[in-house]
Amino acid sequence: MPLDPAVTALIEGLGEQGFQSFEKLGVDATRDAIASFTGLQRPKRGFLLVTDVSYGPHPDHRARVYVPPGDGPFPVVLYVHGGGFVAGDLDVVDEPVRALALDAESIVVSTTYRRAPEAKFPAAHDDVYAALRWTAKEISAHGGDPARIAVMGDSAGGNLAAAAAIRARDEGEPAVRAQVLVYPLVDPLADTESRRTFAEGYLLHLEALQWFGAQYITGPDDVADPRLALDRNDLSGLPPTLIVTTEYDTLRDEGKAFAEALRTAGVEAEHRRIEGLVHAAYWATAAIPRSKEIHDAAVAHLRQHL
Repeated sequence: MPLDPAVTALIEGLGEQGFQSFEKLGVDATRDAIASFTGLQRPKRGFLLVTDVSYGPHPDHRARVYVPPGDGPFPVVLYVHGGGFVAGDLDVVDEPVRALALDAESIVVSTTYRRAPEAKFPAAHDDVYAALRWTAKEISAHGGDPARIAVMGDSAGGNLAAAAAIRARDEGEPAVRAQVLVYPLVDPLADTESRRTFAEGYLLHLEALQWFGAQYITGPDDVADPRLALDRNDLSGLPPTLIVTTEYDTLRDEGKAFAEALRTAGVEAEHRRIEGLVHAAYWATAAIPRSKEIHDAAVAHLRQHL
C-alpha cells in the first residue's frame, strides 16, 4: 500500500531538519539522533512502580523493571531495545514499554547492554542472556512469575532477544514461554528484495545497516556465527513466536523468512506485516499513530501465551 501519510510527513520533516543517514552521522551523533525519538512519542502513561536495577558488574548492565497495577504474580517480558548494537537505551523505549506492561498486564524488564563500537560481538549477546538469567532468578522479588517469561525486542534488539531464547533452550535455562520480534535483524548477510528495494529513503538505509554491523563485528567469521545469524541455528523447540515487520523496511523479508523457517522446524510462528509503515515506527507512537498496530499485535501474542 502507499506509504502512510504520517510516515511521509516524518521523513519529510527529518529531511528539512538536515537529517542524514546514520552511517554519515558517526557514533555519537547517531546515539543522539536515536535518543531524540522520545520527541516522537505519546505522553508516558502513569505507573505503579518502576525500579532501576543492575544485572551485572558493568555500568551498562542496567535494566528497568515495570510492575503494573494489580495483584501478582505477573507474567514477565524481557524487552531488548534496538539501535543497531550502537545506540538506544532505557529512556528511548520507556514510553512504549510502559504501554506494553499496562496493556499486557505483565511485568516488563527493559534491559540495556554494552554497545558497539566500545564493546564488540558477542558482548551484547552475552549481556542479554545474562539479563534473561537475572530475570528468571530475581523477578519473583518484584512480583513476577519466573515460570512465565517471554522475550521481546525490536531491530537489533530482536536479534538479541531471539538469540537469548535460543541459548536458553540450548543451556536448559531459563524457560522462555513466548517471543515477539519486531522487524528483527536475522542474518547480516541476507540478500533480499527488501534490502535492495528500500536501500534508501525509508529511515534505515542499507548502507546504515551495514555500518551498524561493522561497528559490532570483529571480522568476517562473526557474521556467520549463529548467535548473530539466527537462521543458521537449529530452530526446533523454540517458544511460540510473533514476528512483526513493516512494509517499507530493509529488514522486512528476512523477518518473514525467519517465521517460515521457524514453522518448518515445528515452532508455532506467526508473521504480521504492517503495511505502509517503516523501520523504527514502534518508537514513534505519536508521530506515527498506526504504530499502535505493532503494539496491539505484541500485546495479543503475549496475553495469549503468558
